[in-house]
Amino acid sequence: MFAELIGNERVKGLLKSMLQAGRLPGAMLFSGEDGVGKKLFALELARALNCRAPVGFEGCGTCPACVRIAKFNYPPGSSDLDDLKEIIWTDHPDVGMVAAPKRLLLVDQMRLIEREANYHPFEGKARFFLVEDADKLNDASANALLKVLEEPPPTSHIILLTARPAMLLPTVLSRCQMIRFSPVSPTEIEAHLLKNKIAGAAEARIRARVARGSLGRAIAADFDDYLEQRKAMLQVLKALALGDDRIQLLRSAEEFNDARHKDEYESRLDILEALIRDAWILTLKGPQDSVVNEDLLPELKQISARLDSRRPADWISQIEEMREQLLVNINRKPATDALFLTMAAAAPPLERRRFVARQ
Repeated sequence: MFAELIGNERVKGLLKSMLQAGRLPGAMLFSGEDGVGKKLFALELARALNCRAPVGFEGCGTCPACVRIAKFNYPPGSSDLDDLKEIIWTDHPDVGMVAAPKRLLLVDQMRLIEREANYHPFEGKARFFLVEDADKLNDASANALLKVLEEPPPTSHIILLTARPAMLLPTVLSRCQMIRFSPVSPTEIEAHLLKNKIAGAAEARIRARVARGSLGRAIAADFDDYLEQRKAMLQVLKALALGDDRIQLLRSAEEFNDARHKDEYESRLDILEALIRDAWILTLKGPQDSVVNEDLLPELKQISARLDSRRPADWISQIEEMREQLLVNINRKPATDALFLTMAAAAPPLERRRFVARQ
């Protein structure tokens, strides 16, 4: 039932109204940060229309149909990538999903959805097809989906899930009703972690604040790994604030690209950006309760004392610029070296500029 989902009360109300009015669109786009619950909300819609013992206009969550809809049959981790080119069905024969085998969603996957959507439901009242990371549609695969998005069969619903709706073709956007999901509040995330005994009080508070509104990220993160990564990124920020510790910056760049940490590259950039934003808030004399890494306040205050408000802004712009370059497969190692050295050279430390001004 929707009441069991965390956050996005506005979306819950909207979807309930659609169900009550019997006007659930055939093509929908759920947009919002990764981990805010878009897939769970989509599955709740599938339950609502296929539940054997509905509660009002919602699924009961406990009947055989509701239970089976919640379980996707993902291919084993060792399976061939060709397995991911098929529809990933739940235990319920009317609810399935497609995901990108590599970087892109494929034309054949969209044709599978079109074919399956035209079948009558095997067991329930409606068929549901989820397209995960819909921003990975290229022009060809998006065009292959257009017809069924424009005229979905009355017993089928297609829900596109994405954190980057701007990456979708206008022709796709125009055929879907967009539902925007907001980040989940730290208070809601913390309460969920405590209620389900996922973390203790201190850890839950940190997880909730650094999750950036993503409940999925707060739950999935390995907390010890996160603390280790944050410790390394704090050293980078300290070296940047000093402005003259180039050796430490190059060591950090080397660690960034170490084969042991290749799967942590994006998460380390995220953590570094979060630390920079915290220091920026303190530099601007902003409210301390806006600081994400509040348990690091003493160190962040020391760092912010060495900065003016322009440098953190420049650093974030430089990181985001490099992220865009990574999308075209540039070599990470020289890109990271160049990024850190450029950030260090952006401006001299505040104390040094004051000294120069007095000369």
